[in-house]
Amino acid sequence: MSASQTADFLLESRGRAQDLGAWVVGIAFGREGRSCAFALGDGTVRLADGWRSVAAHEGACLAIAPDVKDGVITGGDDGRLMRIAPDGTASVVATYGSKWVDQVAAHESGLRAAAVGKAVHLLDGKGAALKSLAHPSSVTGIAFDAKGKRIAASHYNGASLWFVAAKEGTPRVLEWKGSHTGVLISPDGTHVVTSMQENTLHGWRLADGQHMRMAGYPAKTKSFGFTAKGRWLATAGADCVVLWPFFGGGPMGKAPTELAGGDGVLCTMVACHPTQEVVAAGFGDGLVLIAEVSSGRIVPVAAPRGSAVSALAWDDVGGQLAFGTEAGFAGVVDLTRR
Repeated sequence: MSASQTADFLLESRGRAQDLGAWVVGIAFGREGRSCAFALGDGTVRLADGWRSVAAHEGACLAIAPDVKDGVITGGDDGRLMRIAPDGTASVVATYGSKWVDQVAAHESGLRAAAVGKAVHLLDGKGAALKSLAHPSSVTGIAFDAKGKRIAASHYNGASLWFVAAKEGTPRVLEWKGSHTGVLISPDGTHVVTSMQENTLHGWRLADGQHMRMAGYPAKTKSFGFTAKGRWLATAGADCVVLWPFFGGGPMGKAPTELAGGDGVLCTMVACHPTQEVVAAGFGDGLVLIAEVSSGRIVPVAAPRGSAVSALAWDDVGGQLAFGTEAGFAGVVDLTRR
């Protein structure tokens, strides 16, 4: 068996794959556990159950996220926030004129969010507008906390942290000079971390405002995520998966752990398993693998095909992993016990 066949064993034995013909911008599984949707640069959304094509946006899809209960929501450069139901029905949730809907998010408590220019628009599960949160510059990333009580937004010179139910419209501003390009709130709600235009990450410990700078990357970190219990922050941007410890006082003054490196190809995407300390990673040559943090054990999922992995996602229980590349190759692998 060749090395390529070995790397493709899981995809061929437990998965399904398709050439979708356009850049895979993002992937999301519906919370109902059935639907898996691929948002593409040609404005369509492909559903993995038969690879049905759904016309979502008149331009490009820019963002995708699981919706409140089932299906997914997407944002596009046509100024629309869309909902794609599990059966493939597309409906308009909101329109924002000529402005791009760059970022979308939803929480199972019933909240949706869309970043449009300098504003984050909050909507309820029925699509009704709740409030608009203004920022000093364009919003580049949004994230709800685990309970859906707060939402963070990254922008130039830092991030803003809002209580979504607060009557007064004043955020906690987390300042750090530079261009911040994405944001996360740790699972326990104690830290906020942003990616930056520089080859670095920045973090804040919310209890006392302590800054954390995570640097040393050869490339920009365009993908990052916390492991299930928040012990590690897994990041792309190097020729391995870089994990920063967020236990025992946090990452300051500590060296990160590195997984699945050694061949000089940049890791472009990471996705953390929802319940276990396991990280899926995609690389610049198209390789997809799974790494166990504690042991460092590596399991290949899909062989390199010459195009960078541009999207990765787990379903809610960690039984399925989906991936997509810049060239449009996409796959879903079932990892449940048989």
